[in-house]
Amino acid sequence: MGKPEEESQTIEMAERGIPATATTELELTVDEVVENYVGSLGLSQIIHVFLVSLAWIFDSQNTLVTIFSDAEPPSWRCKLPADHHLLYQNNTAVYSMCINGTGGGKGHHGSVCELPPGTWEWVGGSTSSIIAEWGLVCDRRFLAGVPASVFFIGSLFGSAFYGFLADGYLGRKKAVLLSCILTSATAFLTSFSPNIWIYALLRFANGFARSGIGMCCLVLSTEVVGRKWRGQVGQYGFFFFTAGFLSLPLIAYHTKTNWRNLYRIISLLPVTYSVLCLPFVSESPRWLHIRGRSKEALDILKKYAKINGKCLPPNLSLANTSREGAETKVKERLWTTPWAAKRMITVMAAGFGTGFVYYGVQLNVENLNFNLYFTVALNALMEIPAVLIGTVFMSFASRRLIFSTSTFLAGASCILCIIFSRKGHHEKAGDDHAAGGSWAQLIIEGIGFMAASIAFDILYVYCVELFPTNVRNFAVSMLRQTLMLGASIAPMLVVLGRMSPSLSFVVFGALSIFSGVLSFWLPETRNAPLYETLKQQKDDENRTETENTSSENAQ
Repeated sequence: MGKPEEESQTIEMAERGIPATATTELELTVDEVVENYVGSLGLSQIIHVFLVSLAWIFDSQNTLVTIFSDAEPPSWRCKLPADHHLLYQNNTAVYSMCINGTGGGKGHHGSVCELPPGTWEWVGGSTSSIIAEWGLVCDRRFLAGVPASVFFIGSLFGSAFYGFLADGYLGRKKAVLLSCILTSATAFLTSFSPNIWIYALLRFANGFARSGIGMCCLVLSTEVVGRKWRGQVGQYGFFFFTAGFLSLPLIAYHTKTNWRNLYRIISLLPVTYSVLCLPFVSESPRWLHIRGRSKEALDILKKYAKINGKCLPPNLSLANTSREGAETKVKERLWTTPWAAKRMITVMAAGFGTGFVYYGVQLNVENLNFNLYFTVALNALMEIPAVLIGTVFMSFASRRLIFSTSTFLAGASCILCIIFSRKGHHEKAGDDHAAGGSWAQLIIEGIGFMAASIAFDILYVYCVELFPTNVRNFAVSMLRQTLMLGASIAPMLVVLGRMSPSLSFVVFGALSIFSGVLSFWLPETRNAPLYETLKQQKDDENRTETENTSSENAQ
């Protein structure tokens, strides 16, 4: 160590009240090192969070690509072969429809189902979506919802897989790398699907593959900053999720005649990110520490401090929570710890309704009877104020209050959509393109989606703070599983909503409100430290609760 560096450390230690001649080892937790020496949020953490959060872009793209690839084409037209007179001579009704008419759009499927094969075609071409290519209408209508459902089921299983790997063996960074590579491969293979069943299987594989991205990126981002900035940093990744959402209409518009090209384009981003960005991302020092790799953790903290223009004391070592975690890793499991198991079940139940509404409303945009590219872009834009509002409120308001208020607003908006849907139907009866849709409904549903987005984002950060490091990734993975379980059912409700919009709005609204009510049984975590083990967290929470009770009794 050079003399200038020693002098700077001496000054730093003096400012913090540490004797310059101290020879005893200074033992601190990772939280204390970050707060007191590295800095709660400095340049190093900003760069780290930015690089990690970029992965949310293609997580969003792979999740929501079915809005376009699996969409029902807006209109069809009659296809008249050379011998059409012979084809229609024994069917006057069909002849009248296809000779004197011009086809129709959504809402005309009764007439489409009555037409002989080969007498009609989709206006956008047979490769504009999987529905057009594989004829998923009439008696095959519900098959159109299968790929999106199994994608989220794949995400459900993938969340458990990546949660186990990220907490136990690979760590956060390598789990993200694995997830990116598999996401790229499965998205590319999806573009070669020969039929609906292979396509659904590959969507399942893609859902399994991408589930490690958002989950591990969230944890990897929040574990390097101080407690003051955890909420804001947890929200930061969702800006990039929104960026990916916004990019989809742009990509899809230029590939609207061939859904396969859409998958090929989005498959390029994850592998590019893995090569160009991920090598510059550091592993979580918290994870390294509890795995007994304290020297590596300390080296990373020193690097962060140096970039921030600070330095760590030369006699610093990390508190021995890693050995505690290693000794209790067999005994101390989330599901065998009563308070943690009860908390996890509550979070998961709230996550089910939140995931159902958040993803369901996004997939339901094709039923609003507006231009698909416009409605998707509008919904994506609503995520921006959602992230901003969530970020601002998390700086001073309780997590529980923000989450419950957002879910109540989302639920109320969904139910209000029933009123505007009926109003639009009565005012424009006979106009199948407008029936059930109105600008008022679009605005109300946009507000509801924004509220659902706030709740979705907050719940992730809330879950990170509710559990300690040694089970944090597992807890987030369990939350993600229930979010995906809710999302896996939502596509079927979207298909059903084409026939009964009111039913879909009622279900969305009821589940959203139910999720908000459940949050009342969760503790508040704002400004609470990130604990290393379940035992440490329980002991500290009990001590804090006792102190608060004593203070109230004294007053």
